[in-house]
Amino acid sequence: MLILASSSPRRRELLSQAGLDFTVEHADISEEPQPNEPPAKYVQRLAVEKAQAVWDRRKAADSSDDPITVLGADTVVVLDGHILGKPADPSEARHMLERLAGRTHQVLTGVAAINHRAIVSDVEVTQVFFDLIDEDELVHYLASGEPLDKAGAYGIQGYAARWIPRIEGCYFNVMGLPLSRTIALLAKAEEGPSEARPPL
Repeated sequence: MLILASSSPRRRELLSQAGLDFTVEHADISEEPQPNEPPAKYVQRLAVEKAQAVWDRRKAADSSDDPITVLGADTVVVLDGHILGKPADPSEARHMLERLAGRTHQVLTGVAAINHRAIVSDVEVTQVFFDLIDEDELVHYLASGEPLDKAGAYGIQGYAARWIPRIEGCYFNVMGLPLSRTIALLAKAEEGPSEARPPL
């Protein structure tokens, strides 16, 4: 059984698109960065902690030997080495988008898989190029409410796609889950690689 430790509707859509059967359980953990924590380490740590939280909860509540694998993920938008989270309001969303406009930024997703054999994790990085943003389009976008639940105040699969002329890397990573790397990671967890450590 595969369990997705995320309430993200986009991640659910992507896993379904990849043909995987899974259930969803939210991981209730702190998402505060540690002091001076680099973005790549931050998303990888959170992915592991999300998967670990659901794994621990499942094992405490279920004594059966049914094999399970828990998948955790976390995505951030990074500009000039700084993480842009989800905007608190339209004003903050405007500020983020004005910073992104006409520049290149990175989208990082940490992915982790835990089963009885191993914990494995990795990070995917995609370069995203933004055009300058027309003021009327920006006002329309902010009024829609779409940017408020998205890291960096945009989703590549939505209205903001008009401002993204190209990317370098995985498109699905920008949506929140790099499918190819995720499938490879799940396979690696099933193999139980010698470098992996057992679940805590």
